[in-house]
Amino acid sequence: MRFTAATRRLLGTITAFGLVFLYAPLVVVAILSFNTSRSFSWPPDGFTTSWWGKAWESTDIRTSLANSAKTALAASLIAVVLGTLVSFAVQRHRFFGRETLSLLVILPIALPGIVTGIALNRAFRSLGAQMGFLTLVVAHATFCIVIIYNNVVARLRRLSPNMEEASADLGADSWQTFRYVTFPMLRSALLAGGLLAFALSFDEIVVTTFTSGPGFQTLPLWIFSNMFRPNNLPLVNVVATAVVLLSIIPVWLAQRLTDSE
Repeated sequence: MRFTAATRRLLGTITAFGLVFLYAPLVVVAILSFNTSRSFSWPPDGFTTSWWGKAWESTDIRTSLANSAKTALAASLIAVVLGTLVSFAVQRHRFFGRETLSLLVILPIALPGIVTGIALNRAFRSLGAQMGFLTLVVAHATFCIVIIYNNVVARLRRLSPNMEEASADLGADSWQTFRYVTFPMLRSALLAGGLLAFALSFDEIVVTTFTSGPGFQTLPLWIFSNMFRPNNLPLVNVVATAVVLLSIIPVWLAQRLTDSE
């Protein structure tokens, strides 16, 4: 479809407006992280990098960063295993309730985070589980599985089963076929899905609020608990900017992996 010059200009204007609408607040927070003032005042009173140094020296911030990374990594690994198994079951086999199962796997990411958080909180408490790292990993894995599932299912739909059948005809068992034929074809999809799942878990706060214990704080929770403390406002700007930058890296890598296919 070819567009006229006026249509292209209109679409360009709408796209530019959408990008400004999405990213202008993030840019403002990043600029304020270098502000000499402790407030959210605009424009900035001056330029300083001292807040970044103080943020790095903070034990609470470094601990929260490590907690976020550990939780995201564990949830992503669980999601890769379970999401891959479910995607193979749904895509390669026909059984009663197949479409319903697919819907149930995707549903957690479509539900409001507060609903998922409350439901998981009640489930953990009814089982007598103590809120902490393990409950948080399980909670994050519930929506990270969706990312892996969608990636692997999309890749399986593009792959012909003929190569796997040929591997079996040549005498390979199921494990050998998966290791030498199927897995290499799925590797980039799994890696891209894992990176996206890591980014999604790393900066998640709604479900985390309901499933994290009092002694286990992630970086988003640290931001939320300190943004109403005037003395910590500059550090909040620094940490918020760092979270955005750290989240961009896995998303960018996942996009590059997807585009390379």
